[in-house]
Amino acid sequence: MNTKERNSLFARTFYTFFVSGMVVLIIGAVLPYIIDEAQINYAVAGGLLSAFAIGNLLASFFSPFLSSKIGRKATIIILSSLIPIGLTTITFLPPTTVLYTMFLLIGIGRGSISNLNNAIINDNSDGRPLALNLLHTFFALGAFIAPFMTSTMIRLNYTWKHVLYVMIFLCWTSVITYITMNIEDPKPGKKEEGIVQTPASTFLKSFDFYCIGLILFFYLGVENCINGWFVTYLQEIGVMSEAFATNLVSVTWFVIMIGRLTTGYLSTKFSKKTLILINCIGSTFAFFLLISTKSIVLITIAIVALGFFLAGIYPTSIANASFLIKGSASGMALLLAISALGGIITPQVIGWIADSLGIVGAISFLIINVALMVVCATINYRRKVIE
Repeated sequence: MNTKERNSLFARTFYTFFVSGMVVLIIGAVLPYIIDEAQINYAVAGGLLSAFAIGNLLASFFSPFLSSKIGRKATIIILSSLIPIGLTTITFLPPTTVLYTMFLLIGIGRGSISNLNNAIINDNSDGRPLALNLLHTFFALGAFIAPFMTSTMIRLNYTWKHVLYVMIFLCWTSVITYITMNIEDPKPGKKEEGIVQTPASTFLKSFDFYCIGLILFFYLGVENCINGWFVTYLQEIGVMSEAFATNLVSVTWFVIMIGRLTTGYLSTKFSKKTLILINCIGSTFAFFLLISTKSIVLITIAIVALGFFLAGIYPTSIANASFLIKGSASGMALLLAISALGGIITPQVIGWIADSLGIVGAISFLIINVALMVVCATINYRRKVIE
């Protein structure tokens, strides 16, 4: 693949991940309206978020299997189409069981996009963190725009359903983008484009693989709760308006976008392990400040700091594992599956706790996640492995 072809492939990959970022944050932004109109409790709402995360997990296994049968391109076209189909069904506010199914299907579509896009960038960038951070910067850009778009449309007297209509249109453009992409299937037993397939035994027997996986496990639990619960949390603490709360989450993702660009730059000067540890420690302090105050100023500072430090953890961890999973679809799928489990379990636990203590008290339990991220990042930092 020449430079022009690779740049074209990367550009389209970035766009589809941009739309994927919008999808994830739109769900959290409209969740308070769905809770009100559908008259569901926090446990059910947490179940919807977990269903979405379960879909992400299923995609890690289902997508590679389907790809082996019908090819990567046909697979991603079909599975990415589940997102606009699911969002369309949600606008009709169907029964709870149908809502669970739609969130599950949206999760499968979103997870399949994540698997393919991460694999494309990882396999064509020699595992350099800059390319992966740039990919996730586009995700963050979409995540930044989504809550801001939601609050703006609501302020202009549009409903949450109109917000989803816009999202549905963008998701179909993402599907069309995949149709136009030159997505090649890896050929077994052959070195292709300089990519050497990594044997499963390499990462399955590696302590470092599971250590990195646990960092992603705890990280994604925090991220999914920010995506799904933070608009509700910021509204419930009662010190800001709905619009301010929604826009503050949007600001978080703007900072994440800046943070990922910064991490990409710093990755040329510092080791991946050092950056992961610094970001995990910074995230812990920022989160502790967030849950310790009701001052709008301090909350805003904490949100900005949390977004900045969370920014580089996911892509840098993926890059940190590249020497173990390079060229291995199963390795990438398993790593993303481990992280997806954190995204499944945490929002549901927060929902259960919220029905007893309220969402404000429940969010405080996320301090466990950020603390364990630091523990795993410290172990990862001390491991003597060539990156």
